[in-house]
Amino acid sequence: MKRKALFFVAGLLTLFLFYNFGFASPDAAEAASSGITKGSWLSIVPPLVAIGIALIFRQVLFALFLGIWCGAFLAGDLSFGGVFTSFFTALDGYIVPATADTSHMSIIIFTILIGGMVGIITDNGGTRGIIARITNFVRTKVHGQLMTSLMGFVVFFDDYANTMVVGNTMRPLTDKLRISRAKLAYLVDATAAPVATIALVSTWIGAMVGFIADAESKMPNFNESAYAVFLNSLPYNFYAFFTILFVILIAWSGRDFATMLTARINLYKAKHNPKLDTYNLWKDKIEDDEETKKVSHWTNAAIPILTLIFGTVAGLFITGTGDSVQSIIETADSYKALLWGSLISIAVAIVMTLARNLLEIEEMLEGMMEGMHTMFDGLLILVLAWALSAITVELGTADYLMNVFGETLNAYWLPAIVLVLSALTAFATGSSWGTMGILMPLVVPLAWEIGNNTGLPYDITAEIIYASVSSVLAGSVWGDHCSPISDTTILSSIATQCDHVEHVNTQLPYAMIVGVISILSMIGMLVVGIPWWVIYPLGVAIIVGIIFKFGKIPDPEEYAPEGEEAASTSLD
Repeated sequence: MKRKALFFVAGLLTLFLFYNFGFASPDAAEAASSGITKGSWLSIVPPLVAIGIALIFRQVLFALFLGIWCGAFLAGDLSFGGVFTSFFTALDGYIVPATADTSHMSIIIFTILIGGMVGIITDNGGTRGIIARITNFVRTKVHGQLMTSLMGFVVFFDDYANTMVVGNTMRPLTDKLRISRAKLAYLVDATAAPVATIALVSTWIGAMVGFIADAESKMPNFNESAYAVFLNSLPYNFYAFFTILFVILIAWSGRDFATMLTARINLYKAKHNPKLDTYNLWKDKIEDDEETKKVSHWTNAAIPILTLIFGTVAGLFITGTGDSVQSIIETADSYKALLWGSLISIAVAIVMTLARNLLEIEEMLEGMMEGMHTMFDGLLILVLAWALSAITVELGTADYLMNVFGETLNAYWLPAIVLVLSALTAFATGSSWGTMGILMPLVVPLAWEIGNNTGLPYDITAEIIYASVSSVLAGSVWGDHCSPISDTTILSSIATQCDHVEHVNTQLPYAMIVGVISILSMIGMLVVGIPWWVIYPLGVAIIVGIIFKFGKIPDPEEYAPEGEEAASTSLD
């Protein structure tokens, strides 16, 4: 795979050299010294280099920078010296301007402020207070699994916070209930990113709105706000909604199948075979490593979170105009609203923490900075993706794709194709945000141009745009769930203290089932023309059928040696 990708990238560069320095006429070569012609086939080289390098090295930041460097070279001096000067142009000509943009800086500040708020309410014990209050009602394995999955809705504002807080907090309880670590890791991982992508306010929203806004800058006569496009894309995010449904049903039914069932059976066998009890789940006393963590009243987290939500919504209504909620949101300044909401929420978190003497000033500031620090990797991806997007505009990448595919590619099939492409890219790179940053600026303008060139009505073209946006988001999360190098997958293994290979192997069948159903749903809705109110019930029926057809509730007595106590009790 790596060798093929390397040959692919090398082939592109070779064609470029022959085109400019071999086959080109002297006049063409002289013209090329000031950059390639806008909209030529070479305009797709930078994003292809980014994707290819990401496939080879599985390092998104490195891949994005090389794509920017390549684009700076193609847009500048096409000479041997230009290879070196474009290295610096990539930084001062594209990356720095990407951060200097007002809307981009708004998203950066918004994300950092939310990270700081999350860090404060985590360290002051408020988040654990919410979970501790809810877990008082857990008595059985089914309750434990349901509660773990529902925790994803409580810590909805960030997938990293969701994974680390829920995984670490619920692990002692699920251990006592003899729920396998693999099942815990799946419940945590599968409710992190899907919930964050459909939440109206989260750390993902700033990035997604930024990516969409960047794509819209290449779409003349399309005036819908980026936040409104995101809201309109939600019904097409089949993977997120079906994954959440799948998780809840698999937890409520108590059933498992495939590799997850094997992990559960091995847990029952482990009671009678100490060598299989790798997690010490059958020890007489389960050690709770969370006892040293601070737990405070649940309102210390709930109030800042509610402030974030209602502050952002209030900002939308203050800055928007119109007679309906939809028109207000479409005309609102979402950047201001997000900034206002995040600023008020972190201020409330600081005041409550200090007023209630939950932390010293130094401890509070340290927690805030740690929370902000967790956002930095994602922000770096965001900034580099913005820079690469600016280069694709300058080189005319969307124009070239429109000329090639605008007359041949069926617009109705585009979202399904994008869903698969996005999933493959996220699987190979292990980065949802990196995938969105690479594909969103290319896919959305392409959908707009195809719709215009084929004479589709505006409402149909807009529907394809919404579906394409959703496909990039859904595919990014799907591929992320399947990838062993995904940051959230790794964090889920760490937070639940589950073997990483076991987590990947047990989650993969569940994620693939939902992913395939999502592709079929997208095809059915856009290509076949089945309405959404039929697609969703049909998808639910298929998921229920699969779980109850193939899922099993193993009997612990089958795995107990004759004459010995069964592996579990009434906790089932």
